Amino acid sequence: MTTMLASSTLSEKMLNAYRRDGYVVIPRLFEPDEIAFLRASAERELPGAEILTKQDQDGNKVSLKMWGHAGDDIYGMFSRNERVVSAAERVIGGKIYLYSAKMILKNAREGGAWEWHQDYGYWYHNGCLMPDMTSCSIAVDANTEENGCLQVLKSSHLLGRLDHVRENEQYVADKERVEVALTRFQTVAVPLDPGDAILFHANLLHRSNANKSDKRRWNFICSYNGVSNRPFKRARDYGHDSDLKPVPAGAIRAFAAELIRREAH
Repeated sequence: MTTMLASSTLSEKMLNAYRRDGYVVIPRLFEPDEIAFLRASAERELPGAEILTKQDQDGNKVSLKMWGHAGDDIYGMFSRNERVVSAAERVIGGKIYLYSAKMILKNAREGGAWEWHQDYGYWYHNGCLMPDMTSCSIAVDANTEENGCLQVLKSSHLLGRLDHVRENEQYVADKERVEVALTRFQTVAVPLDPGDAILFHANLLHRSNANKSDKRRWNFICSYNGVSNRPFKRARDYGHDSDLKPVPAGAIRAFAAELIRREAH
């Protein structure tokens, strides 16, 4: 596993690892109290929110909540946080905006699998001309092999975009090419502790198993696009917001403190 120290800006070594492997793991990008506040907020707010539900090939449920812009709520404090934004700008190489954000809700004993795919496999069809896009997946709960942590095909981003087809309710990469790729690239499971993050290229092949354990696995994923790579057509309602205003690293604690103060009065 490619693991580096967290930093407000990726070092040259980390950037080289990302370019070589298609991903880099950043331990403790967020501290336990910050993640605890995000977790508590999501547990309180998401049960009544509009949740998308998809099925894997075995009929298991995959649930997610999506956001099309970075707001002033707790989710925006994470997706706009300078720790994430600076890292995403470093790998994309220029000014960025939030393409989408989502909370993946892989609940105990029911969270379904995601098959091998590239995010750019369908973002391409949304009008993004170049794969100058990246995602930062932040562990809200512990990510383990037992509860369906992310698996990546190391360096597979070098393949470029593969064709994708819709199977059931997911878009999956060309299975013939995936089968060959599996013999030539290393499959790496990426366990994460709460607050750890993985930054990965839009063309990196990745998947996750169904959660058959009794431990929930929630992840908050922020995806970014280069401003110069904004979609040239409107194929989706998200992905067009180019006004990203980063917030300082301490914005999460400040937001939490202000909320507690308001509730006390």
